[in-house]
Amino acid sequence: MNDLLTFEREFTAKGKQLIAGIDEAGRGPLAGPIVVASVIMPLDNIIDGINDSKKVAEKKRELLYQKIIDTALAYDIEVIDEKTIDEINILNATKMGMQNCIKNLKVKPDLVLIDAVEIKSDVETLSIIKGDAKSYSIAAASILAKVYRDNLMREYDKEFPMYGFAKHKGYGTKMHIDAIKQYGICKIHRRSFVKNFYEVKD
Repeated sequence: MNDLLTFEREFTAKGKQLIAGIDEAGRGPLAGPIVVASVIMPLDNIIDGINDSKKVAEKKRELLYQKIIDTALAYDIEVIDEKTIDEINILNATKMGMQNCIKNLKVKPDLVLIDAVEIKSDVETLSIIKGDAKSYSIAAASILAKVYRDNLMREYDKEFPMYGFAKHKGYGTKMHIDAIKQYGICKIHRRSFVKNFYEVKD
């Protein structure tokens, strides 16, 4: 945990008391939205086990999700749908989600630490490559985004059971691609993502 607090300690020592972390889930999938989360965690009440969401087992992620929400000074989760992703591209959709996440925090942060992406904001931001593995605040945001999105995809699985969304969460697995070739695409597929192997008809 100590190495995950390096950035937070450095900036609190410089007078930045309210530090937000931002991360996203779902940049790569063929279907579903991108989900972006921002969170300001109290640094005097560290939650044990917070790490990059990809390194945390699913059941533990869900427990941590609730702990983060219960403990956070403020948090926000933004969902940018597949139509917007197709219209403005995935990077711009990610940036839009991140900007909305900062705006909609009920407490204004002194600094925002962001995983990899650089955005324009009226709040000071710092982009950190692989930030979800280096910053406690970003790691907490990564868990919020991942669990929220996974739950959304499980709901979509009930509506469109033929694709297996509950298993692969919309990523381009062989199972998913085979299902698209068999059944075509549904309303949550990203048309700009599937066109490499599937002819999208308007």
